[in-house]
Amino acid sequence: MTLAGRIALIALLFLSCALSPARADVADAQGQNLEVSLITYGPGDIYWERFGHDAIELRDTVSGEEVDFNYGMFNFDEKNFFLNFARGRMHYLMDAEPTTDEESYYVQVGRSVTRQRLALTPQQAAALRDFLFWNLRPENVGYNYDYYIDNCTTRVRDALDRALGGVIKARLTTMPGGMTYRQQTIRLMSAQPWLMLILDLGLGPYADHPLNAWQESFLPEELQKNIRAATVSNGHGGTMPLVQSEDLLSPNRLDVPPAAPPDLRVPLGIAGLLVAVALVLTWRRARFAYATLGSVFLVFAGVAGLLMLTLWTLTEHHSAWANANLLLFNPLAFVLIRALWRSRRNLAASRLANATVMLQLIALLVALLFHLLPGVVQQNQPWVLFALPCWLALAWTFRQHKQIQ
Repeated sequence: MTLAGRIALIALLFLSCALSPARADVADAQGQNLEVSLITYGPGDIYWERFGHDAIELRDTVSGEEVDFNYGMFNFDEKNFFLNFARGRMHYLMDAEPTTDEESYYVQVGRSVTRQRLALTPQQAAALRDFLFWNLRPENVGYNYDYYIDNCTTRVRDALDRALGGVIKARLTTMPGGMTYRQQTIRLMSAQPWLMLILDLGLGPYADHPLNAWQESFLPEELQKNIRAATVSNGHGGTMPLVQSEDLLSPNRLDVPPAAPPDLRVPLGIAGLLVAVALVLTWRRARFAYATLGSVFLVFAGVAGLLMLTLWTLTEHHSAWANANLLLFNPLAFVLIRALWRSRRNLAASRLANATVMLQLIALLVALLFHLLPGVVQQNQPWVLFALPCWLALAWTFRQHKQIQ
């Protein structure tokens, strides 16, 4: 079924429920007959599934009807989808499906399925149900997606918190988070190293701010873990756990993401040293190989710089703004490519090339000094360790000839 068809079906379901008040189902069940659960799906194999997924399940204990509400729908066929994605204007949709249909897919592909039954009062359960069906209306079903602060999990988190009168946020904002946005991202994307490195290079200082448990609950598994600490009133002057029971409905059959993010400093530092040694050796013995290898590095630096600059100035990907890696890789690298090939013919670098190298070395020094300043700083040490020996090797080779007058 197409996405438009699914939305039309949801609208018809909502309308039929509104016109049939005597029907016993989730849409018109009494609050005391509604059971509310948080459903958490483990990470999948495809890169957009690596962060996991979740849903709110409503069950009518009288009719037995179960419906999963989630906020993770997107449409590749949307007009200008990929252009909007590049600009950071991603449009996602809410969806609702019978629980059996929703969960069967995750069971089939081997992703874990966990249900946490929550302690909501009848009034809170009915209010949550009404909000979710209101949210399903065509005029309310869409939202502007953000990876970290407005995604399929934060929408679920916020809907539950709204129904509970803010008790989840009040509790979780007092608890420290375990990792930053960057650490969680590279941890979950480590199964695709090339994509992990691209994301780590492209994330700016926003991704390195310390998080509390409320913010870190942008991930399904963190929300699942963190709400275990939340409590609600028991109606008799005391409190009780928000999570009344937790059941693993289907075990994970896929590779489990690591518990901690990989340390990229050693592999990138070694890679930078290898490139630097290769540049020096080929400059001495194989000038064509030197020019080729140096050009590959400079093209990488220039293209990476252009992309980071574009993300900062022309898109709404605020997690990529003010990226300190621009001090390491930037479009000025393109200026030096001609000097490399002149060196192959034993010709000295021009004044412009030497000035560019000097400017780049100053930028490297600034990048290093940033890590000596107090406060939050972008955690780009792996890329500093990669870039530093490469640029030093290039600067050394350029200084082996007299400057052209």
